[in-house]
Formats: sequence, C-alpha cells, structure tokens
Amino acid sequence: MSVHEIRQAPGKTFGIPLGDLGLFSSLLMAFAFGFMVFFAVCFVSILGLLFYNSAGHHVNMADSYRYIAFPSGLIALAVALVVLLGLWARRKISGR
Repeated sequence: MSVHEIRQAPGKTFGIPLGDLGLFSSLLMAFAFGFMVFFAVCFVSILGLLFYNSAGHHVNMADSYRYIAFPSGLIALAVALVVLLGLWARRKISGR
C-alpha cells in the first residue's frame, strides 16, 4: 500500500464529525455549546450561592448570571467559534 492510498478517516468527537460540518452547522454547534455551558455554569453557580447565602452571607442571586455564567458562556462561545470555523475554513481552503 502506498502513501497515496491511505485515506485519513474524518475526526469524530462524541460521534459528531466535526471536520465535515458546513458553515451553518458549525455556527449552530458553536452557539449550542455556548448556551449549554451558560446554563450548566448558571445552575452550579446558583446552587453555590444558595449554600453560601445559607451560611449567613448576603450575595445577590443575580450575580450568578451576571458575573459567573454570562462570561463563561461567552468564553465557551468564542472558543467554539474559533475551533469550528477554523475547521470549516481549513476544509474549504484545502478543497475538500
């Protein structure tokens, strides 16, 4: 078997072929990942503030959205956009 006959299998992450996504699919996956991270971090931060407030402290529960979950969601969205759009652009530039 020569070097030219070996085909590289598309990379999959959790069964999702990330290297084969189109532009719209990449954007949709990036925003879905950002929303999932936002809601997961928001849930954990609300529970954390609930226990923190039950110990006698007085922290506003809206701080869990404003200062913890929203920045986490934005960072996750930015990272997902860079990775997924980078994969899409690399595939378009290489002609696949």
